[in-house]
Amino acid sequence: MATSPLLKSSKLGIYSRQCLKTLSSRRTFTTQLTEQQQSIQELARNFANEHLKPVAAKHDTEARFPFEPIKKLANLGLMGACVSKENGGLGLDYLSLALAVEELSRGCASTGMVLTIHNFLYLNLVNEKGTDKQKEIFLNDFTKGALGSFALSEPGAGTDVAGIQTRATLDGDYWVLNGKKTWVTNAIEGKGLITFATIDPELRHKGLACFLIPMETDGVFRGKKERIMSVRAATACPVTLEDVRIPRDYIVGAPGEGFRIAMEQLDQARIGIAAHAVGIAQSALDTAISYAKKREAFGKPLSRLASVKDRLTEMCMLVETARLATYRAAVDVSTKNSAMAKYLAGRNATAVADHCVQILGGRGLSVNYDAERHYRDARGTQIYGGVTDIQKRLVGHYLLKEHDAL
Repeated sequence: MATSPLLKSSKLGIYSRQCLKTLSSRRTFTTQLTEQQQSIQELARNFANEHLKPVAAKHDTEARFPFEPIKKLANLGLMGACVSKENGGLGLDYLSLALAVEELSRGCASTGMVLTIHNFLYLNLVNEKGTDKQKEIFLNDFTKGALGSFALSEPGAGTDVAGIQTRATLDGDYWVLNGKKTWVTNAIEGKGLITFATIDPELRHKGLACFLIPMETDGVFRGKKERIMSVRAATACPVTLEDVRIPRDYIVGAPGEGFRIAMEQLDQARIGIAAHAVGIAQSALDTAISYAKKREAFGKPLSRLASVKDRLTEMCMLVETARLATYRAAVDVSTKNSAMAKYLAGRNATAVADHCVQILGGRGLSVNYDAERHYRDARGTQIYGGVTDIQKRLVGHYLLKEHDAL
């Protein structure tokens, strides 16, 4: 971009160029994908088209867990996408994983959800914060097909993480855990569990600790699968811990560091859920365009009607806005960026799916068409991983913090 003569000749020009240089050095985000990222995107897209789209509706209707797709994804290495190569993973970056989640969720939202929780919440935590011994037990097999779970929410502590009541008591060389967790995705099929407990409830967030638990440990009880409107083929259930004894070195970090660990992992999880929402939104847009091209009204395809064209245009802009925010969050991880991405992606996906239902009209309400499934799946993305209301609060808090306005 050419610099104007005014900027070249004045002190203002010197100052402006310095500011531009400073800003450009800070804002390094680009929409240009690397060759590796493009390869992962194409791999996931082809997999979704071949193995997920043909069975997505059936798995949703029957609430059937996608065992075969998950096994195939493990063989491709995507069930250990960001895990170091030394521990059996692909060693990818977060954006590559987000691209895979988006494409897989475009084919089947339930499969995308399973992959998201397993990678962003379970594997990445163990890979980045676990000891060598912990990785040997809780990581290596989990890149090959074993599933991991992440248990944070409780009946009385969802958004208020500091209110966790599950207790952890040190007894010699063992931790003893007692409590109940809710909405634990992958727990029914899972082999490993990351959970959070307090060593002293009066300490609130300063008393939390993070633990690794083999799911087959005595005292770990899985509850019944929750029947929910979204991602029906994925599973979530309560998990009860009754005098669960685990070795002392199964704690991640130190007592009191659990809150920080949970918050850091939730920053990652929001990236995954945002990518998941973008995939659902894209699928809803695809469905609407395909239908609008074939269905005729007033002697011409719906796609040529101004009202339908306006809806499709709005849908496109909503999808692209969410996609850009998600990619930005994946390459510049922060609470503000991930909360903003999840807020936009969840809200936009729901709006896009709503437009899709409207374009299909009566067929949009029918369970024999994909539109109603997209609507149900999109709506869930505003709830799990942190409700939309809280994401907006987080963005506002960190925005004002950046400007010393708190």
